[in-house]
Amino acid sequence: MKPHKNKTFATLLAAVLGGIGAHRFYLYGRTDRWAWLHVVLFPFSIFAGFIAALMLGLTPDEKWDEQHNRESGKTSNSGWPLILLLVLTFGGGATALIAAIARTFDLLFTGGAYG
Repeated sequence: MKPHKNKTFATLLAAVLGGIGAHRFYLYGRTDRWAWLHVVLFPFSIFAGFIAALMLGLTPDEKWDEQHNRESGKTSNSGWPLILLLVLTFGGGATALIAAIARTFDLLFTGGAYG
């Protein structure tokens, strides 16, 4: 019998530590090649972590259980904590993306006037 994988916890890992692939290690173990790619490409993987958090969190509970909890004997029941986490993840990801775009334009057009 396999352990039950919690969707809210996987989403939290992707939102907070997605840049190093913590959510992939939680879901698939140490042998997952995509998780190790997150570790190697850490600075670029931060945005991938935000996207992965949204994808994991928006997966319906039935599909989640079919993919990750087929042999656990339990069913998932996501609630308000997951919704709040998704809202915060979306806001944080949008803020990070806007900041990255602004910094890129600053470097390209002014030569880095703000630092």
